[in-house]
Amino acid sequence: MNIRLLSRLLGILAALIGGFMVFSLPFAFPGIGRHTQHFERDGFIALLISIAICVGVGALLFQFGRSGKGRGGKRGNVDGHGATKDKLFRKEAMAVVGLSWVLATVLGSLPFFLSSTLRGPSLRITADEDRLLVLTQGWQLFHVWEANDQLDDSQFAVIKTLLNAENPSIGLGAGALRRDSGQTDATRLLQQLNEDPFWNDYLILPGESTDRADRASNFRVRWTELTIFDALFESQSGFSTTGGSIMSELEDPEAIASCIHFWRSSTHFLGGLGIIVLFVVLLGQGSAGKALMRTEVPGPANDSSSARMQHSAWRFAVIYVALNIVLTVILLSLGMGPFDAVCHAFGTMATGGFSTYNASLGHFQSPAIEYVVILFMILAGTNFTLLYLCILRQPGRLLADVEWRTYLMIILGVSGAIIFLGWRHGDSGFQSPENAFRNGLFQVVSVITTTGYGTNDFDAWNQAGRLIMLLLMFVGGCAGSTGGGMKVIRHYLLAKILWIQVEKAFHPRVVKSLKLQGDSEIDVAELKHSLLVYVALIGVIFAGSWLVVAAIEPDSTWAGRSEHKLIDSASCVITTLNNIGPGLGTVGPTQNYGHFSGFSKLFFVFLMMLGRLEIWPILVLFAPQFWRSR
Repeated sequence: MNIRLLSRLLGILAALIGGFMVFSLPFAFPGIGRHTQHFERDGFIALLISIAICVGVGALLFQFGRSGKGRGGKRGNVDGHGATKDKLFRKEAMAVVGLSWVLATVLGSLPFFLSSTLRGPSLRITADEDRLLVLTQGWQLFHVWEANDQLDDSQFAVIKTLLNAENPSIGLGAGALRRDSGQTDATRLLQQLNEDPFWNDYLILPGESTDRADRASNFRVRWTELTIFDALFESQSGFSTTGGSIMSELEDPEAIASCIHFWRSSTHFLGGLGIIVLFVVLLGQGSAGKALMRTEVPGPANDSSSARMQHSAWRFAVIYVALNIVLTVILLSLGMGPFDAVCHAFGTMATGGFSTYNASLGHFQSPAIEYVVILFMILAGTNFTLLYLCILRQPGRLLADVEWRTYLMIILGVSGAIIFLGWRHGDSGFQSPENAFRNGLFQVVSVITTTGYGTNDFDAWNQAGRLIMLLLMFVGGCAGSTGGGMKVIRHYLLAKILWIQVEKAFHPRVVKSLKLQGDSEIDVAELKHSLLVYVALIGVIFAGSWLVVAAIEPDSTWAGRSEHKLIDSASCVITTLNNIGPGLGTVGPTQNYGHFSGFSKLFFVFLMMLGRLEIWPILVLFAPQFWRSR
């Protein structure tokens, strides 16, 4: 293992991440970010510290790579210009890719962790017919407090009002009661509760907080800051373009600063482009670039030459950046502000789904914006090589591509089924033909491309519609796109191979060839082996992860609805492993991952990384034989 070259590349990556953080700094100033009231000091300082750490880590790793020893304990050869002649073999390429994503996740989490970003209320309260549950959000686990013998119905109503009030002026998503609201009983109760040592840690009395003036006279529930597990989750969710979040409030500057918002969306931009694609574009790497690209870029391997591989990386990057710019301009013309337009363009083209609003794209209530985003999500889920051929005036190559035709057929077929089922069952948003068409199409495209934007809560649909959406999460976009999932081409090839096996059952002596495009034949035996291994491994990881989440996550996470734990645990695994984001139940489109335990969040980080890199570059890091010398 060439540790020296590995260290140098990781050092370059750390410095690049710090460099990209610089672009988020201006959004801390009034008039540039989304909020113009004040300078966002905490977010600005957090970014500066994060940049310094990234540069420092990068310098240390790079220096270690220059002075350290290479393969077999010998220093690498140096040419006449002082450049090393290190060669990157497949083993090193896999190590670079896997460790790059681990390093990016850790460094990318620093702005979230250091900026005092708020996750959600420190209390969750729920009730059923027999009891009241008060759930405190601990560092790792929830703790259930059954308080039915301490609060009567009227007292519980006050506490629930405190958490769920809809007055937007109180912000932070957790309600409040004003001192001068006239609710003397409620005010008295809150003052009494605050004298209790338990409640004293969770309530803010009027005048106690230094928040904005319009909150000075409010009783409020304290909010918790992001833990290291939360920050790692949010970072990996951005880089892997999963788009799942642990934050309950995205619209209040007291919860998350605009500059941190922009960094959050920037992780989508970098993740959609690909960390290794960025390496190859900026640094070249020659034959090493080919090894890196084949390891990171999702989908079937491309056996192009090193020169063509670097050209492909440039082509991918240029088209990706150009589409981001075009979409930003269109969203601006449709009424979005500059900050929102850039952030939503990043989330769309990366098929990530991070939004700057709690209601996602549904916040804008604009059919025009939704139709535009549908189009660009479809483009983002398309093989970028086909988009390049369209630019070269060869649109016929797009229509002739069997994967893209299958991709389009799945979108149209599933959308038709969802629209019909939604109309038949009277689901919300399916009353008029236009609304039914737009809501059904948008959610199907959002899920198959693994973007995760929401305009309609598909978790509230009929059971058949919810099941279809859950199965659709296993499909994904096309190979060579920014979309996640298993990829359409794998499903197509699996169906062809299974049909060949069916034919062999009644014609065992007939030799069938498998053709993908034109007259080019594919080695069925080799393809069958690699494809079935991948599908089987996905199935094993899904089943095992489902069991892990169901076993380690306490029932209190479901806040008195533990009967949904089994299905919700499966949904969590599907959405993180396939880089979807929103799922069903406790992680539905209107929910988030903030209430899970720290261990579960760390496990979801692992699953998101597995899904983004298609398993192998991460799994090999845990194999002792991988790190041994050749």
